[in-house]
Amino acid sequence: MPETETAAAGETRPFGAEVARLLHLMVHSVYTDRDIFLRELISNAADACERLRTLALDRPELLAADSAFRIVLVPDRTAGTLAVEDNGIGMDRQEMIDNLGTIARSGTRAFVESLRPGEGAGLIGQFGVGFYSAFMVASTVEVVSRPAARPGEAWRWRSDGKGDFTVEPADPANAPARGTRVVLKLTDEARQYAEEATLERVVATWSAHVPVPIRLRLGGGAVEKTLADGTALWRKPRAEATPAQYAEAYRQLSGNFDEPALTLHYRAEGRHEYAALLFVPSQKPFDLFDPERRTRVKLYVRRVFITDEAPLLPAWLRFVRGVIDSEDLPLNISREMLQKNPLVEQIGKAVANRLLSELEKLSADDSAKFATLWEAFGAVLKEGLYEAPERRDQLFRIARFRSTAGTGWRSLADYVKDLRPNQTRIYYLLGSDEAAARSSPHLEGFRKRGVEVLVLTDPVDAFWVRTAVGYEGKPFQSVTQGGDDLSAIPLAGEEPPPDAAADSAVATLAARFRTTLGDRVSAVRASNRLSDSAVCLVAPELGPDRELERILARHRPLDKRVAPVLELNPVHPLIKALAAKAVAGEAQAVLDDAAILLFGQACILDGEPPGDPADFGARIARLLNERLG
Repeated sequence: MPETETAAAGETRPFGAEVARLLHLMVHSVYTDRDIFLRELISNAADACERLRTLALDRPELLAADSAFRIVLVPDRTAGTLAVEDNGIGMDRQEMIDNLGTIARSGTRAFVESLRPGEGAGLIGQFGVGFYSAFMVASTVEVVSRPAARPGEAWRWRSDGKGDFTVEPADPANAPARGTRVVLKLTDEARQYAEEATLERVVATWSAHVPVPIRLRLGGGAVEKTLADGTALWRKPRAEATPAQYAEAYRQLSGNFDEPALTLHYRAEGRHEYAALLFVPSQKPFDLFDPERRTRVKLYVRRVFITDEAPLLPAWLRFVRGVIDSEDLPLNISREMLQKNPLVEQIGKAVANRLLSELEKLSADDSAKFATLWEAFGAVLKEGLYEAPERRDQLFRIARFRSTAGTGWRSLADYVKDLRPNQTRIYYLLGSDEAAARSSPHLEGFRKRGVEVLVLTDPVDAFWVRTAVGYEGKPFQSVTQGGDDLSAIPLAGEEPPPDAAADSAVATLAARFRTTLGDRVSAVRASNRLSDSAVCLVAPELGPDRELERILARHRPLDKRVAPVLELNPVHPLIKALAAKAVAGEAQAVLDDAAILLFGQACILDGEPPGDPADFGARIARLLNERLG
């Protein structure tokens, strides 16, 4: 049959590419959220408008008297239909056959390939499959289109998605003046998509920032309501955005009503092009310590929302809210999952680097605001010290700590600047409670020498300090682990002369205690870290810190714990008296009781019960009876 006769009468054609089977996959496998169909149709409509906008730069007559692009949604609850209409470039008969009759053939993609490099960057549909998502909610789909280049003709495409489609001339009176109208006959299960509230929700979630305004036509065309104005704040230059617009964007993107502590808005160009609008809240989100540790930055591609679960930022930046909008990030066939592509990782690294730089700048420019931010998110940022060794230097520059130097926040630069003479290490104390940690006997000797100790009470602290090499050549050292090395650091006041006889007596007492305590301790020795308390427990040089061991024991209760070292204060009156008895060989039963009781006391000071509470209590009772008898 001649082409003109076929065109006049219309024709029915089979889909290409085994479409019946592929349509089944599209409807039942590729997409997991039925709302996606509207995002896809709106994206296609936006593409059609952008294509015409580009062509009209050289051929302005294509726009005629209608230069304001728009997308209009027309629901009809009575008829159970939804129409998506645009005034874009439109399609002729052959384009309908090529673009709607063959899966994975995209008119947009062909158009982009025909452009010069750099043109068409704002086009969305690249896979030719999004249109078919309409069959998730529609029993039949009808497309009526009038091409901008040939406004005298209009064409109609219709299919039920079961194997073939029909293309025929359309009644010009029922066709758009220019562009395309897609009409869905909704299934009974999908009739909510003819409801105003549903359409508003879907557009707000998925398509609120496409570059073409979206309107909702109600009441048979008598009323039109704007659902999206065709703008995206993150696409604007920073100089054109107002504080009120940032505040509104923050509320929409985060669901929070506090004032953000930091706003980051920039556009990256070059090898990877993307726009970023990111906010650091000033208050903790409710899900900050959710076990899944999901990041909450929304991913857009050319203004179309893709997901808020893209792994663009590391988990230790999960408190950040905002948008990253990519120009060239590749997507998979459904746009719901990102392809495994190094671009994702590279963009994430660049954004994380920019965030850390801005945080460092804030810490220098506004210490009070940064202190509020660190109070809220410092525990999370310190996860990066453990998980991202390559970021450790950046994080060390912004990290803040409580310490024995006062009640305020201290940086590592502050700490190193105030090192005492002969001090070669950065000392820290791990604990679960700051007040309890500050009263620890382990701090006595350091306080006596004016040595600052970092007080670390976040669970992650126990892990990153073990893997961190140090800061500015100064290694980290736990005050509850290994032998003390304070003898080279001068006392803050006058230092008493050494007493060799007293030291020998304490060594004798330590040997006696070691025999009595057996495998409950790995060693007993004199201590330089104590000044007021009689005893304390420390971890062996090669064992885990005491607090870390407690954390691990909660998760691995059956593992055998490392026996601690019991340290004796050689200048404490009680230790002196016991040492004298040990040297004289007197009161062996008293020394045995003293060893058990002092070990139990050290356990209590360390936040743990004595190893044998019943025996500990019995010895105290016997001691009291003897004293009162």
